[in-house]
Amino acid sequence: MTQPVTLSTAGSIAVIEINNPPVNALSQAVRQGLLDAVVQADADAAVTAIVILGAGRSFPAGADIKEFGQPMQDPHLPDVIDRIESCSKPVVAALHGTALGGGFEIALGSHYRIAVPSARVGLPEIHLGLIPGAGGTQRLPRLCGAAMALDIMFKGTPISAQDALAAGLIDRLAEGDLRQAALIYAAELQTPRRSREATSGLADKAAFEAALTDAEETARSRMRGQMAPLKIVQCLRACITQPFADGRLFERDCFFECLASEQSKGMIHAFFAQRASAKVPEASRAEPRPLNRLGVVGGGTMGAGITVAALNSGLPVTMIERDHDSLARGRANVEQVYDRLIAKGRMSEAQKSDIMARYQGSTQFADLSEADMVIEAVFERLDVKRAVFEQLDKVLKPDAVLASNTSYIDIDEISSVTNRRKHVLGLHFFSPANIMKLLEIVVPQSAADDVVATGFALAKILGKIPVRAGNSPGFIGNRILGKYGDCAAHMMEDGATPYEIDAAIVEFGYPMGLHAMYDLAGLDIGWDNRKAAQGKRNPVERYVEIADRICERGWFGQKTGRGFYLYPDGARIGAPDPEILALIEAERAKKSITARRFTAEEIMARYLAAMVNEACEVLREGVALKPSDIDVTFVHGYGFPRYRGGPMKFADSYGLARMLDDIRRYGQHDPIFWQASPLLVELVASGQTFNDLNKG
Repeated sequence: MTQPVTLSTAGSIAVIEINNPPVNALSQAVRQGLLDAVVQADADAAVTAIVILGAGRSFPAGADIKEFGQPMQDPHLPDVIDRIESCSKPVVAALHGTALGGGFEIALGSHYRIAVPSARVGLPEIHLGLIPGAGGTQRLPRLCGAAMALDIMFKGTPISAQDALAAGLIDRLAEGDLRQAALIYAAELQTPRRSREATSGLADKAAFEAALTDAEETARSRMRGQMAPLKIVQCLRACITQPFADGRLFERDCFFECLASEQSKGMIHAFFAQRASAKVPEASRAEPRPLNRLGVVGGGTMGAGITVAALNSGLPVTMIERDHDSLARGRANVEQVYDRLIAKGRMSEAQKSDIMARYQGSTQFADLSEADMVIEAVFERLDVKRAVFEQLDKVLKPDAVLASNTSYIDIDEISSVTNRRKHVLGLHFFSPANIMKLLEIVVPQSAADDVVATGFALAKILGKIPVRAGNSPGFIGNRILGKYGDCAAHMMEDGATPYEIDAAIVEFGYPMGLHAMYDLAGLDIGWDNRKAAQGKRNPVERYVEIADRICERGWFGQKTGRGFYLYPDGARIGAPDPEILALIEAERAKKSITARRFTAEEIMARYLAAMVNEACEVLREGVALKPSDIDVTFVHGYGFPRYRGGPMKFADSYGLARMLDDIRRYGQHDPIFWQASPLLVELVASGQTFNDLNKG
């Protein structure tokens, strides 16, 4: 078996190579091997300097995720890095690929750093609800100051080797072969240079403190409710107020506090859930079809967003619209995305021209004859979508994949007008499609395995997070949204204002409340769906007409200046509307409902119970393959706070028996709406959790 760490010499230079594919994760065996090699090289009188590098495609890219949730084993990474830094001979970290998390902390603990120009470095621990725990919060600001250190740790995204060089985090860019360049550099060095002794980043105490104050405000507002950002600020304050050794110990205490928190457990769950969502049975049975050219039918908000996402990924796109005026508007919708980036200095005119060179517009369906996949993104009406599919069926090549971007409509009903039903699937993009990461890949009964695999391949090309969904009205996300949306409507009619409901949702950790989200999306969309479903509605089920009354006034949300909220002068953040409260009171009076008070806790208990109960039905019917797919859907598509892991992870921590008791209690007053899912009942009876289903 290959050793995960090897020690060799090149003349008087010791070379320590980490070889733990695919990303040289810092497993216990790697940590032990690295420590042993450093001790041996430091004790060797013939060695004048040490080079640490990674085999394969990267310097260590962080912790070994297989060890997450397991007891930590010696040697601990901070101790290994301390030993590296205390070496009596110069130590050079040679970086390529991505040096992230503990890998970057090893580099910071080394005396010197050299990197290939394509290398990227960073501390992404915040995405797991953690902080750097191996000296990163103490060494990084000593080198680059508080502002940049906070930016790196708060964003958690890697920075380029060039930016790291400019900030003093890397000493030299390697020309040509990294190993050879590192050996040459090491041969030049005479003495160690320890980051823990650096003072350049601490020199301006006033600037350091100002950066901490700003970061604390950011943590309490834009990162509201999260533990890790505030812990990072506290660690950086320790960096400037305490000796290095004390600050490192404080950092370690904070790290373990975060690691033991429900927030970190939730974010680690979300991390693994996202990785698991792309693993679907169809993709294991078939290879995806080629994807070299894309077609998009429709140039409105969704069609333009999908087009931008595809163009950004390097795919050529042909957009189809019904006439030249509509096509011109479609192109303008695409170009304005890039024009905004140019206005912000984030793109040049030349870059826009290069991207738009991949764009082609047409009013003729025949111009899609060479497309490998065509995505229909027209108005959300069955008859309109079927008419488009009829036209596409006549012109597409036999193996082309035909997809519908729809939020609710049955894919089988759309595809029934074609002769290629096995080539059809649904692709539910979220708006704005060029920004939102979630992509529900809707699998109708007749879809071929390689068609489904192609949908997942497209998601990877576009940088989307895919979730497989069965062909049920609303699929996973919108079906569940419909249920907890009804729950919110019931509470509103019973006495809670939409503003109280939204405040409770935001306090729970969502970026915005439900009714603010309705206003942003457009109330007319839900109204159209409700009218279309009117004949199918169970007459004994409770139906709240408040949203219908609002829409009848032409108040559709932000685009009309008012909805549930007021948006004066084009405001993006709404203000409560007294007329809405009066309208709600009038609707209550019609039904002789006496308003009662709802606490924020009760609002969220009902809201989440409705969400999870319907999610159980989605699982029971096979619309979602596993509970973690529902978590991914809601974290990335509906704003569920990532640090809570998703609704199913939250339900496990809340207690399934407790949630079932809640549902049964609510059912005493409304037994039709609050019918406990048989799956939830079964799980409670057997003592299982949703996480058990994920494992199964």
